[in-house]
Amino acid sequence: MDNVTNDPHVQELTTLKTIAETLNQSNDLNDMLDTVLGKLLEVTGLASGWIFLIRSNLEYVCVADRNLPPALLYKEKQLMQCGSCWCLDRYQDGRLKNAVNILSCKRLETAKRTQTGDTCGFTHHATVPLRIGEREFGLLNVGSPGKAHFTSDELALLQAVAYQIGVAVERIRLHEAEQRRAELFSRLGGFSRSLTIALSEGDAGCQLNLYAMQLVGAHFNWPFAALLERCDDHFVLRSMRFGHESLTPNTHISLAQGEWLEQVGRAQGYQEITASSVSVLTENLEQRDLFSPLQSFMAAPVAFGGTAACGVLVIGHNESCGLNQVDGAVLEAVAEHLAIALENARLEVVRLDLARLEERNRLARDLHDSVSQMLFSISMTAKGVESLLNGNNLETATAAVKDMQNLSRDALKEMRALIVQLRPAAVEKGIVTALAEYGIRLGLQVNGQTTVAASLPHAAEEALWRIGQEALNNVSKHAGTAKVNVTLAADPYEIRLNITDFGRGIKKSGTGTSKESFGLSTMRERAELLGGRFHLSSKAGRGTTIEVVLPL
Repeated sequence: MDNVTNDPHVQELTTLKTIAETLNQSNDLNDMLDTVLGKLLEVTGLASGWIFLIRSNLEYVCVADRNLPPALLYKEKQLMQCGSCWCLDRYQDGRLKNAVNILSCKRLETAKRTQTGDTCGFTHHATVPLRIGEREFGLLNVGSPGKAHFTSDELALLQAVAYQIGVAVERIRLHEAEQRRAELFSRLGGFSRSLTIALSEGDAGCQLNLYAMQLVGAHFNWPFAALLERCDDHFVLRSMRFGHESLTPNTHISLAQGEWLEQVGRAQGYQEITASSVSVLTENLEQRDLFSPLQSFMAAPVAFGGTAACGVLVIGHNESCGLNQVDGAVLEAVAEHLAIALENARLEVVRLDLARLEERNRLARDLHDSVSQMLFSISMTAKGVESLLNGNNLETATAAVKDMQNLSRDALKEMRALIVQLRPAAVEKGIVTALAEYGIRLGLQVNGQTTVAASLPHAAEEALWRIGQEALNNVSKHAGTAKVNVTLAADPYEIRLNITDFGRGIKKSGTGTSKESFGLSTMRERAELLGGRFHLSSKAGRGTTIEVVLPL
């Protein structure tokens, strides 16, 4: 206390000034409360004190204490961590609105009864509710051994200190919220980049759903996340994440079971969800015991633009106040990113279907323009031969038959070439063998080497065959050489195809760059569509190398 004057008003102002200075020295809530409690006891001459923070579900935690009697220090302050007391009871039922004079302490009475240690004559304390505006968030308890009365001035001082604490707690809360917002939106950027990469690697459908949950777990500290897809009159739980464990239940949830899912799907933003509602997601899972620690939940619609929601994204936290408005805003952004990714995946499937249709149409045109025309010529020639034989014009008939033989050979050759484009028989013996045989038909000398013994996934085999075909076609047309090296190697994670010629190379344009041809662009797209890499290196007069790496 101030030694210069005994004026109580001066002492009160000095105390409030000291407390205010103390409150502004830290941005850590627990450290600030502990420091200000010590300073309050110092300037008021009181002996002991403690502060409870109380959550919205009325759970409490003792975040600061000073000079507790030994009876309350028993077994690492066990009596301060559990059970109820009269000040908490009044707080919970709404009767504690202002600083209250002496309350006998139920915890000290319990300590006496159970003989946990010396209470040092401490029996009562004053209680002050901590609040921010109309929202209460805790209790400040102070007292001294033998003290049986607090004056109205002392209570008013405690009330003013409690108000200062409330302002400081709100300041720290806002500071932590801004830090949390900056951190979460920074993580959102990383999540978005990773999701874009996943989409470019062709992880569509259920693979994208699962990978999205893995990304949520990797970039955010939400203990629980689940992604549901809307399918007609029900939802399907596509993927789920508990901590570090990812699941793909694919369980169906009717609208009657999950009415809240329909409500979230129609909402414009995130919604807070009760634990009893979310339990429908795990009731049929063997791992449902992992669900029990979760206490708070949020859900957001997975919707693209103004379209109807195609799903729902749910997150959960182990603490009742573990999710706030910042988490809700980030959840909405994550759901929007997922909606865009799923829409892009759907469009990619459509694009592939159109590409297949275009390929079929091209083959149909080739068949019509070559084989069909030849067969038509054979048919017409055969009719002519029939009339020649009836007229005993054997010499002309013989010539016509020879024409039919030539046409049939050409038609067979064209048909085989088209079949080879679809899937060469040699592919059954391996990609390198197929490319070597294809190169021979192009007049190339192909030196093939491979260390791949096992069969390849169909998608990888198809891509390597098509890329190899195009590369050999380019060598035949542009390289000015017949010598080509083809090597194929694999490890447990990826397969690598190299095609090298010893020709004239690719000339750069006057700007120092070489514009990628349609064929090269097609090869690159085929590789990247499977999450692989395509690299071309070339020097004028020293040949060209194409390297394709695909993940296994």
